[in-house]
Amino acid sequence: MKTLIAISIITLVALALVPQMYLAHAQLAQQTSEKQYLNLRAVVWNEFFRMTTAAFTVGAVVSGTLIWLVWRFRESNPKNKGPTKWEHLEDPTAGSYEEDGH
Repeated sequence: MKTLIAISIITLVALALVPQMYLAHAQLAQQTSEKQYLNLRAVVWNEFFRMTTAAFTVGAVVSGTLIWLVWRFRESNPKNKGPTKWEHLEDPTAGSYEEDGH
C-alpha cells in the first residue's frame, strides 16, 4: 500500500511539474525567438534603408546627367548658335565624311 501511495504521489507531482517545465521552456524559447524576430526585423529595415539610399543616389546621378545634357545642348547655348556643317547643305545626306577626316 505504501508503494502505491508513493507511486501515485510521484505521478501527481510529475503530472504537475511536466507542464510547468514545458511552459517555462516555452517562455524561454519565446524570449529568444522574440529577440531573433526583433533582430530580423531590424536587419530587414536596415537593408530597406540601404537600398533606398542607393536608389536615391542613382536617381540623383541620372537626373543630374540629364539636366547637364539638356542645359549643354539647348538651342540658346552660344556654342549652338551657328549652323552646323550639315545645315548649309540642301541635302544633309549628300555631305562627305572625307572632308573632316572621319
